[in-house]
Amino acid sequence: MRAVIVRSYGGPEVLELAEVPVPEPGPGQVRIRVRAAAVNPVDLATRAGHLVQGGLMAPRDVTGLGWDVAGVVDAVGPAVAGFSPGDEVIGLSDRLDVALGTHAEQVVLDAPAVARTPAGLSPEAAATLPLNVLTADQSLDFLDLRAGQTLLVTGAAGAVGGFATELAALRGIRVVAVAGAQDEELVRGLGAEIFVPRTRELSAAVRSAVPGGVDAALDAAVVGPAALEAVRNGGAFAAVVGGAAPVPLRGTRVANVWISADGPRLAELALLAADGRVTPRVAGTFPLADVATAHRLLEKGGVRGRPVLIP
Repeated sequence: MRAVIVRSYGGPEVLELAEVPVPEPGPGQVRIRVRAAAVNPVDLATRAGHLVQGGLMAPRDVTGLGWDVAGVVDAVGPAVAGFSPGDEVIGLSDRLDVALGTHAEQVVLDAPAVARTPAGLSPEAAATLPLNVLTADQSLDFLDLRAGQTLLVTGAAGAVGGFATELAALRGIRVVAVAGAQDEELVRGLGAEIFVPRTRELSAAVRSAVPGGVDAALDAAVVGPAALEAVRNGGAFAAVVGGAAPVPLRGTRVANVWISADGPRLAELALLAADGRVTPRVAGTFPLADVATAHRLLEKGGVRGRPVLIP
């Protein structure tokens, strides 16, 4: 089968579509024939060697790429209950020690990382969900806000930020959204109550709209200390990029939220997407052989959604 790999780290030119052995599912695992796989910033960071430099993964001769997948189960390993060949599924590859990722024609995942794809959700749309919607949802769980409290979301027009805005609004949380001025209509449509253009001095603008500061911040745009300054004393702050959490000043609760695959919760979130209450956004589809084009698009910035590879 074909899979996207890198043998050395660098720009999009190091990406290679290689012939590799078909993976076999072990105990508690399923093999998925990939129909769509999103490209995320973590794939760019892996390709460039940043995860190795940051000590998150060991250097290897061959490194596979890809976290998100939508496809069809074509084999199951021993001790798997709940999935059978032919099931349409989505899943998340969240382990850094595996040889291949989801940017391939077939991929093996642990069964607890997989969920059934609900009716009405295309593979392309479904593939944009797992990493980003779970990151947003798990960040909201950490922040632990009640209905009526206020949440600052930076990067609210992006993938994680957009899902966070929608999910927070569904929880009854008042969202203060930060994005480019051209995205105000978009993020208000996602459920933001208050909009702050990112060109403004952040903490002052937020505190002008919410005297005393917001109850919490979800920093999807890696703003860092400037976003923390908009949070009230004793509030909470979630960073969604490793190493991006600021010092917990003024009694704030601060944490990096590290994604964890969760098939049952992903199934619930996918149903929200199928019902139109959460909005997957596909920023173009590309054949697997055009993976470098998808990387360049995402690297350029300003993408609303995720590029999706089609094997």
